[in-house]
Amino acid sequence: MSNSVCDSRRGIGSGLAFVVTGPSGAGKNSVIDRVIAMLPGLVYSVSYTSRPRRPTEVAGADYVFVSQQEFVQRIEAGDFLEHVTYLDDHYGTSRSQIEGYVDEGLDVILNIEVKGAKSLQKTDMGFIRVLYIFLTPSSTEELESRLRKRNTEDDSRIERRLEVAKLEMLELPCFDYLIINDDLDTAVQELASIIIAERIRVIR
Repeated sequence: MSNSVCDSRRGIGSGLAFVVTGPSGAGKNSVIDRVIAMLPGLVYSVSYTSRPRRPTEVAGADYVFVSQQEFVQRIEAGDFLEHVTYLDDHYGTSRSQIEGYVDEGLDVILNIEVKGAKSLQKTDMGFIRVLYIFLTPSSTEELESRLRKRNTEDDSRIERRLEVAKLEMLELPCFDYLIINDDLDTAVQELASIIIAERIRVIR
């Protein structure tokens, strides 16, 4: 029996990032908000977007809302770890924000589009270990019902979101975990369990 010591374990102080993705309307924000309230040492990465703010959204908490011009300027300056265009609007993850949190010894949770999550998988994140979680309701019908209940978009835009969602579901095998969000309490417990388990897991 070998007595060698593994040298590939997670080092003390190394950061964790949890990417939660899935179709628009899946309930990602609701699940993430409750998990952050439950678990100490976990912070939310606020994405940048060029889309208009919805009436229920808080600038700086839900998104950092910027003009399309400013968004493009940030791309050119290399400010984003990843950025995507979704339904004509831009979304991006701030490199400096993530690195700042991890330097403070915090774990970070990100809510980004599926296309953005796939892009992030190809990005060198340095010493940050990244876990990818796909969250979705169990049916397209439930997803459509949630989108319509928002009452923030017309029928044509909702149909576009549903078409995109069908394509996004095909990417499911690319992710580490799947959470079916048909019951909010269950989805919250599942996401919290994933984070707790990953925090104490020994990587070989």
